[in-house]
Amino acid sequence: MAVGRALKDAQHKLELIKDLQAAYEDCFALVELFQEFSEPSLEPEIEENLHLCEQKVEKAKIETLLSGRYDSYDAIVTLHAGAGGTEACDWTDMLWRMYKMYGEKNDWKIKVLDSLDGDGAGLKSITFEVCGENAYGFLKCEKGVHRLVRISPFDANARRHTSFASVEVMPKIEEKPDIEIRPEDLKIDTYRSSGAGGQHVNKTESAIRITHIPTGIVVACQNERSQLQNREVAMQMLYSKLVEMQEAKEMEEMAAERGEIKKIEWGSQIRSYVFCPYTLVKDHRTGYEEPNIQSVMDGNIQEFINEYLKKTSGK
Repeated sequence: MAVGRALKDAQHKLELIKDLQAAYEDCFALVELFQEFSEPSLEPEIEENLHLCEQKVEKAKIETLLSGRYDSYDAIVTLHAGAGGTEACDWTDMLWRMYKMYGEKNDWKIKVLDSLDGDGAGLKSITFEVCGENAYGFLKCEKGVHRLVRISPFDANARRHTSFASVEVMPKIEEKPDIEIRPEDLKIDTYRSSGAGGQHVNKTESAIRITHIPTGIVVACQNERSQLQNREVAMQMLYSKLVEMQEAKEMEEMAAERGEIKKIEWGSQIRSYVFCPYTLVKDHRTGYEEPNIQSVMDGNIQEFINEYLKKTSGK
């Protein structure tokens, strides 16, 4: 498993280098042609190729910042609605749409593992798997609390509301990590699935919820066809969550050794999305801002991620 992953990473890097080399050679050939024939009609094409080449170089630079142990892994993401009832559940649903569209832009595969609908609208929580190149490396930058400010469509008096939703991200660990999970430390509950899924769903208690008693971690899966499959996925999620907690602890210890005063916390408020009285998305960690809020909600969040990677890498 580890060798296969290393090979896949090496192949991706090789393809990236080949792509950059081809882009450079195309630009160089066009410039030589322009110099030889002084053909003005080539100028727009040269500019377009240079711009494309710059984009590819910037993308390659960002990928060099993904040097974490699990950055190349797939990711498991969980969104939780904060206090606020229907408004918070609707905000969670909006974030789910945003990440789904972001995944589509990266050609990632997304699979829902567990979800809980809100009472009136939206989602109380949703857990989904994201499979693709560097999925965890990019999505880990989204960990934390996301804040929404808008005129609530659920308020008859059209008042401004503030809502919160949390984003948890962990690497999908397929190989068993060096973490011991004792059977007596697990509380396993079965229940009937609540989502769509054909005749099998809702008729048998195939959904699984596992509580890791020492840490209080709770994972659940209901979207596989059998209880056994749901249990396997839930156990994989538990291993992944324990690995993510271990990694966070190591980062805190490293920060303490470097004498950094600010504690690393995954749960802090990281970004605000303001729809009223003005439109602005602001990342509080980097200061990066984007006034086109609809573009952000349509999944265009890569610049926020890039800025965070640059800041945390010190480059």
